[in-house]
Amino acid sequence: MRPPQHFGFIGLGNMGLPMARRLLAAGYPLTVWNRSPARSAELGRAGAHVAANPAEVLQAAEIVGICVKDGAAVEAVVFGPGGLASAGRAASPRVVVDFSTIAPAHARDIGRRLEERTGAAWLDAPVSGGVPGAEQGSLICFVGGEAVDLERARPFLAALTSRVTHMGPAGAGQTTKICNQMIVAVNVLTIAETYGLARRAGVNVGSLAQALAGGFADSQPLQIFGPAMASRQFQPTRTAVELMAKDIGISQDMAAALQADTPVSAFCSQLYARIREQDPALFDRDVSALVQRYG
Repeated sequence: MRPPQHFGFIGLGNMGLPMARRLLAAGYPLTVWNRSPARSAELGRAGAHVAANPAEVLQAAEIVGICVKDGAAVEAVVFGPGGLASAGRAASPRVVVDFSTIAPAHARDIGRRLEERTGAAWLDAPVSGGVPGAEQGSLICFVGGEAVDLERARPFLAALTSRVTHMGPAGAGQTTKICNQMIVAVNVLTIAETYGLARRAGVNVGSLAQALAGGFADSQPLQIFGPAMASRQFQPTRTAVELMAKDIGISQDMAAALQADTPVSAFCSQLYARIREQDPALFDRDVSALVQRYG
């Protein structure tokens, strides 16, 4: 009987830590690395092997997941000191699954360069569902890359997701996630405005999400963030304003490159930029805190 696959995970933030915990709970050998060592140590006490650098993760594991903040962070994990690329050709049978949300062109470029240097395959596989989805293993995942590499990564993804959709070649997963974020980024701002207006009008905002449930205005963001906006309880951070702004910004870079007309998303991106300038402290908070700008 073949022993269980050895998995790796890099990036143990709000999303990555519960994802890595699920891999451990599923019984897989796990090697982890995080820039801040405290979270790695926590998983080490739970049974994971803590690597000294990302390259050691890739050398130990057959499938490696990455979940970090942005494209610059992915670049550092892959090509920085001790990065994945320094593992050399010993990594040739490996598959790297990047759950981060970055520009599609950047994802294609990173994957191509890593394969040239190590032979490891790359899947861009951003997810939606936030921290609750990461904790429950119910994330939905959009994958770009070769189908054969996705099949090799299926057991890894099965512990973390409720649905995986192969969207096409490299970069297609990131493109799909940006489409997702265009809808969500506009939605959460509208929900914040709605709660501000309803509160000023004297409506019982604590009942608003329940009242709208099942109608055309209903959505998961409304049901997740609406009650937090009503109660003014903005912890824990499930999705930071900063990340929403980053993703809607990527959409506008793509729209410019493709000469696509996206006026609503463009205006939304401008609103997030204004928030960054006027209220930088809000930028690090959960998107439910956006309601503070509207009443």
